[in-house]
Amino acid sequence: MKVALAFLAPALVALLALRLIPAAIAVGSSLRHTSLVTGETSFVGLGNYATLFEDPTFLQSVKVTLVFSLIVNPLQIAVALALAVLYTRKLAGVRFLRSLVILPIAVPPAVSAAIWSVAYRPDGMLNAVLHVLGIPQQPFLTSPQQALWCLIVLLSWIGVGYWMMFLIAGMQDIPRELYEAAGIDGASSWARFWHVTLPLLRRPLAFVLVADTVSNFLVFAPVQMLTNGGPQGSTNVTMFDIFTRAYSVGDLNLAQAEVMLLVLVVLAVVIVQFRLLRAKD
Repeated sequence: MKVALAFLAPALVALLALRLIPAAIAVGSSLRHTSLVTGETSFVGLGNYATLFEDPTFLQSVKVTLVFSLIVNPLQIAVALALAVLYTRKLAGVRFLRSLVILPIAVPPAVSAAIWSVAYRPDGMLNAVLHVLGIPQQPFLTSPQQALWCLIVLLSWIGVGYWMMFLIAGMQDIPRELYEAAGIDGASSWARFWHVTLPLLRRPLAFVLVADTVSNFLVFAPVQMLTNGGPQGSTNVTMFDIFTRAYSVGDLNLAQAEVMLLVLVVLAVVIVQFRLLRAKD
């Protein structure tokens, strides 16, 4: 027992110091208010949370985050799954094409955001291509209607290859004999995918679904680099709103309250996803 505790001690200390204690501090901070004028701190209970729900900026950030997640999560997973199915087949040049999809993972997210910011410029590559095709110049990042979609394209370009790798690994663990047996029974390609691939890919798919959801709820760097939450708050996701409150406005207590709400939303979404996947099992 003592030997086991000795081996577990570093992990337990790290968990306590890096997770549990900061979480407790954040909860305590979210229940207090520090005056920006006098610097005095007082206990306000749930007052910070009530303030947030009366703040149009916070409500807008929640709306943007939910819309963003509802679009980008299914999009990334569907494309990653389609590419995983395609790139596990024996096709000419499949390894090269797979490498091209995975290549964005090797580029740091900040660099990817910088590359796409240049492409989205009025005189950038995308508008040059549209000009050749006879399509009018698009505002992209300066348009409230297009800016969020531009971020979705960028994050999908980064994320699809990453999630595809997990799904390919899961598909490679499926016994080939099952596909051969289904083929002998006359099952079509779609029937083999629906009745063989999907059921046996449920665990990797569940991991990808949950991890992708959490990752997209915590998006920050691309928003800061490309749009700074604009235009007109159309890309002001919750993580960027937290950053603005904490470091631009300087209201750390209100920012901590928003962090707590974000954590609760993420936990609720993840629990629902696990329950739905378990129910299907």
